[in-house]
Amino acid sequence: MAKSSADDEELRRACEAAIEGTKQKIALSIRVAKSHGIWGKSGKLGRHMAKPRVLALSTKSKGQRTKAFLRVLKYSTGGVLEPAKLYKVKHLSKVEVIANDPSGCSFTLGFDNLRSQSVTPPQWTMRNIDDRNRLLFCILNICKDVLVRLPKVVGIDVVEMALWAKENTPTIPKQTNLQDGVPVAATVTESDLKVIVERELVSQAEEEDMEALLGNYLMGIGEAEAFSESLKRELLALEAANVHAILESEPLIEEVLLGLEAATNCVDDMDEWLGIFNLKLRHMREDIESIETRNNKLEMQSVNNVSLIEELDKLLERLRVPSEHATSLTAGSFDEAHMLQNIEACEWLTGALRGLQVPNLDPSYANMRAVKEKCTELEKLKTMFVRRASEFLRNYFASLVDFMISDKSYFSQRGQLKRPDHADLRYKCRTYARLLQHLKSLDKNCLGPLRKAYCSSLSLLLRREAREFANELRASTKASRNPTVWLEASAGSSQSSHNADTSSVSEAYAKMLTIFIPLLVDESSFFAHFMCFEVPALVPPGSVANGNKDGNANDEDDDDDLGIMDIDENDGKAGKNSADLAALNESLQDLLDGIQEDFYAVVDWAYKIDPLRCISMHGITERYLSGQKADAAGFVRLLLGDLESKISMQFSRFVDEACHQIERNERNVRQMGVLSYIPRFATLATCMEQYIPGQSRDLVDHAYTKFVSIMFVTLERIAQTDPKYADVFLLENYAAFQNSLYDLANVVPTLAKYYHQASEAYEQACTRHISMIIFYQFEKLFQFARKIEDLMYTITPEEIPFQLGLSKMDLRKMLKSSLSGVDKSISAMYKRLQKNLTSEELLPSLWDKCKKEFLDKYENFAQLVAKIYPNESIPSVSEMRELLASM
Repeated sequence: MAKSSADDEELRRACEAAIEGTKQKIALSIRVAKSHGIWGKSGKLGRHMAKPRVLALSTKSKGQRTKAFLRVLKYSTGGVLEPAKLYKVKHLSKVEVIANDPSGCSFTLGFDNLRSQSVTPPQWTMRNIDDRNRLLFCILNICKDVLVRLPKVVGIDVVEMALWAKENTPTIPKQTNLQDGVPVAATVTESDLKVIVERELVSQAEEEDMEALLGNYLMGIGEAEAFSESLKRELLALEAANVHAILESEPLIEEVLLGLEAATNCVDDMDEWLGIFNLKLRHMREDIESIETRNNKLEMQSVNNVSLIEELDKLLERLRVPSEHATSLTAGSFDEAHMLQNIEACEWLTGALRGLQVPNLDPSYANMRAVKEKCTELEKLKTMFVRRASEFLRNYFASLVDFMISDKSYFSQRGQLKRPDHADLRYKCRTYARLLQHLKSLDKNCLGPLRKAYCSSLSLLLRREAREFANELRASTKASRNPTVWLEASAGSSQSSHNADTSSVSEAYAKMLTIFIPLLVDESSFFAHFMCFEVPALVPPGSVANGNKDGNANDEDDDDDLGIMDIDENDGKAGKNSADLAALNESLQDLLDGIQEDFYAVVDWAYKIDPLRCISMHGITERYLSGQKADAAGFVRLLLGDLESKISMQFSRFVDEACHQIERNERNVRQMGVLSYIPRFATLATCMEQYIPGQSRDLVDHAYTKFVSIMFVTLERIAQTDPKYADVFLLENYAAFQNSLYDLANVVPTLAKYYHQASEAYEQACTRHISMIIFYQFEKLFQFARKIEDLMYTITPEEIPFQLGLSKMDLRKMLKSSLSGVDKSISAMYKRLQKNLTSEELLPSLWDKCKKEFLDKYENFAQLVAKIYPNESIPSVSEMRELLASM
C-alpha cells in the first residue's frame, strides 16, 4: 500500500510554516484534490478540473478552551504552501460522502455559517479510502472532544467506520519514502494515529453491545442485505408501538381541544367589543378635528384683524401731513432763521413722496383711493414749495450782487489795487446750499432757471472786478515804451532804448493771472457744487492753482467748498454723469463769458510797451494752463488757451514785422560789408533769451527759425546782385553771424543748428573766393596742369609730351611766364585779397587759407611734372613753401 500523505513530515512542517504566527498546532495534514463538478454530469473543464490542495486540522488553546480549525492551503507559483481558506470546526454541520463516486473517496463538508447556501460546496477527493477514513475519523474525534457534538454523517456506515478504526488503532510503521532520490525513514508516533477507545465514536460498552448484536445476526445471516431487512422490520415495530401510545392519550387531547374552543369564543367576544370601541373613538376623533378647525379659523381671523389694524395705522401715519411742515411748505419764510424748519419740511416731503412709491409701498396699496388722493396733495405741496423757493433764490442772488456793485469799496480804485473777495458772498450763498440739494431731489428741472439767474448776476460782478483791476493795473505800472524796429536798417546804431527795463509789464500780467485765475477756478468749483452738478471737486479745499507765484493768493477763504460736499450722500458718484458736465460747462460760459476782454486789454497794452514781453507772458500762461486739469474748470482752460493764442498771435505779428524789416535790406542797390541786421539779431536774441521763463522755448525757437531763414535768404539774394563780390560779401556776413552768436549757440540748440549752417556757408564762400584769386594770378600754370590731368584719362603719360601745346618746350615757356617773379605774383595775390575785404580781422585767416590752397595746387602740379616730364626741373614745393612763409 502506498504511503499516506498524512504521515509526510515535510508536508506537516510546510503547513506549520504557512500558519506561523497564529499560535495554532497542526493535528493532521493531508493532500486532497478540490473540484466543483458533479459525478456523472458534464461541465466546463476549467470549473470542474481538480486542483491540488492540502487540508490541515489545527487546534488553538485559550485557557481551558480549545478551538479547532479546518484550513485549506494551496500551492503558490513557487511551490510554497500558503493559506487559502479557514473554516471553524464548530460550524461543521454535515459530512456527506458523494454517492455518485464509485470509489467512495469524494466527500463534501457543510458549514452552517456560510453566507450563500445555494452555492455548491467544493468536493474533496482523497487518494484512497484509508486517507478518507483517516481524515473523517480525525474530524469526528475533534468534534467530540472540543464541541461535545457530532456533525451529521451521510453516506458512510458507522459500523464500517468503527471496524476500520479498530483495525487501524495500533501504530502504523511508515514505509521509507524516496525524497529527491534519498531514502528517508519516517515513523508515526502513537499519539499521532493511535485511536483510543475512550476517544472513539462508539464507547466500549456500545461497542460490546454492537458486537453481540452483530454476532446474533451474523449467526443466521450471511449477508448485509438480510441484516438490513431485519433492522427495517424492527423499525416498523417500534413505530407501531409509538402510534399505540398516542392513541391511548386521546382523552387528554379532547380536554385540550375543549379549552381551545372556549378560548376562541372569548377572543371572538373581545373582537366584537373592540370594533364597537373603535367606531366610537373614530366619531370622537372627527368631532375633535372639527372643533380644532373652527378654533384655528377663529384664531387666524383674530390675528389677521390685529395685523390689519396695525397696517392701517401705519398707512394712516404715512398719509398724515404734519401741520408745522404744511405751514413751512405753503407759506413759510425763507429767512436764515427759518431755514432749519424749511429743511426739515423738505426732508419730510421727500421721504413722504418716496414712501408712497411702489418699491417702498406695498403694490396692493397703490390703487387705493386714499393713497392716490394723498399723492396728489403731496405733489401740489411740492410744486408750490419749489415755485416759492425758486422765486426767492432768484431775487436773493440779484440783491446780493446789486449790493456789492453799488459799493465802490469792493473794487480797485485810483492808486489802490483791490483783490476781489467773495468770502462773504459765498458764506451767504452756503446758507441755502442744502435747500438747493432738496430742490434738486424734489424737482430737478427747477435748477436750470436758478443756475441762469446766478450766472447772470455773478457775471456782472466778476466783469466789473476784472475791468476795474485791469484799468488800475495798467495805470499804476510805469514802463518806457520800446520801439519795434529791432532789425530795421534805418534805426541806426543806437540801441539804448532796447535796454529799458520793461519787466514790470510781464509782472503786471502775471499779477492779473495770479489774482483772477484762482478766483475763477474757485468760482467754478463753488458754482458746480452749490448748484448741485455731479462733477468732481476742482481743487482740494484751501489749495491754489498751479503756477501761482504770489504768496498772497493763499489768503483766499479756505472754507469755500466746506459744507457742500456733505449735503448729498450720493456725491461719491460725481463725475460719472457726462450730461451734467456738459451742462456745467455751458453754465460756466454764461458765468465767465466777457471777462476775457479785460485780459486781452492787458496783453495788448503789454505788447505796445515791449513786444518781447510776449515771451514772458506766454511762459506764464503756459504754466497756469498746465495746472488746470479739472473738468469743471473747462472755461478757465479755454480762457488761458485763448490768452496763449492771443499772445502767440501778437508775438507772431512782431516777428513778421521784423522779418519785413530784414527783407527791406534787399532793396538797396549796393551792399558792402556786414549787413546791419546781423549784429542787431544777436542783440535781439540775447534779449529774447533773458525773457524766456523756465523751459518754455517753443515760441522763441519758432521765432529764431523765421528770423534766421529770412536773414540767410535775404543775404543770398543781396549777394547775387553783384556776382563779382558775392563771395566776399557772403563770407564777411557769415563770419559776422558766427562771431555775434558764438556764446548763444553754445546754450541754445536752435541757434547752434544755424551757427553750423553759417559755418558751412562761410567755408564754401572762402573756398570759392580764394580759388578765384589764385587762378587769376596763376591761370596759365594751373590750366597747363588741368590739361595734363584731362589727357591722363585717355592716353599714357609717355605720350602726353608729344601732344599739341604740352611739349617740353611749351612747359618751359609756361614756367618762365608764370614763375618768373613768383614773389611779385604772390604779393599781388595778397593785395587783391586785401583790396576787396572790408573786415580786416578776417584777412589773416583768409591769407593762411590762400597760402595753403596755393601750396596744395602747386604740389599737385609738381607731381604731374615729375611723372610726365622727369628730366625737367621746376622750383620745389619746399622752396615755394619757404617763399610763402617769408611773405
